[in-house]
Amino acid sequence: MAQRAKAYAGQAEGSFFVDRACIDCGTCYQFAPETFEDAGSHSRVRAQPGDGEAKLRAAMALVACPVAAIGTEEKALVGAASHAFPSQVEDEVSFCGWTSEKSFGASSWFIERAAGNVLMDSPRSSPQLMKRLEEKGGVSLLVLSHQDDVADHAAYHERFGCPRLMHAGDAMRGCERVIEGEEPVALSDDLLLIPTPGHTAGSMCLLYRETFLFTGDHLWWNLGKGRLSASKAYNWFDWETQLASLEKLLDFRFRWVLPGHGHAHREATPEAMRDQLARSIAGLRAL
Repeated sequence: MAQRAKAYAGQAEGSFFVDRACIDCGTCYQFAPETFEDAGSHSRVRAQPGDGEAKLRAAMALVACPVAAIGTEEKALVGAASHAFPSQVEDEVSFCGWTSEKSFGASSWFIERAAGNVLMDSPRSSPQLMKRLEEKGGVSLLVLSHQDDVADHAAYHERFGCPRLMHAGDAMRGCERVIEGEEPVALSDDLLLIPTPGHTAGSMCLLYRETFLFTGDHLWWNLGKGRLSASKAYNWFDWETQLASLEKLLDFRFRWVLPGHGHAHREATPEAMRDQLARSIAGLRAL
């Protein structure tokens, strides 16, 4: 639980605050940028939320925080915020919240579909979130993008009986389904696995309905640079391989990039997203 006595200085005065437990994972200011911002090595409250909707989103950021570094005097908001996840992104795709310190606050995503719901990467083991997912029909498949963002996968497998799917390059002992090779694998008419080695040996993306690309730590939106990006500094396998994997994505159609770390991004058309990706690759090749 966050402690006011340990709150960082230089924050907007009011009910919400960030304390020194913050690990600067970015969850709060990516989810509620109207309230939180990056302060360098940690997050802080840039402005206290004004209306009811802004207060709810700030409280949802509190719930999502992997290390309980956000506090508020408005305790009644926290219960409503807990019930508000998964939070809709667009159509049947939602953000799970409840990030885990085990995955350094990585985002996980929920796809609600008639053919079976999919959990993309694992959130924290939360009874509240599990109950909400159960109300939505449970989880039929848990796709793990790579070894860094697995968090409490075993708890979700135990609760829902969902098989866990990973690439052989990263697969943990006990995974029910392991993908081999570098060719895309169709899981169904609307779900396509795309192996994208580079960040790790077994990194892979999941494409849903040629609209939503879930990218793990392979690709994200860099708000400061105003473009899609990847990290050469946080590359655990091979940078050239990652660049080649990014180029592979130019062959696919999607409007959304939904990462584990970094900002999500939407374009109006797949063509606009492809242009963004091409510019990003050119910039990354120049590093």
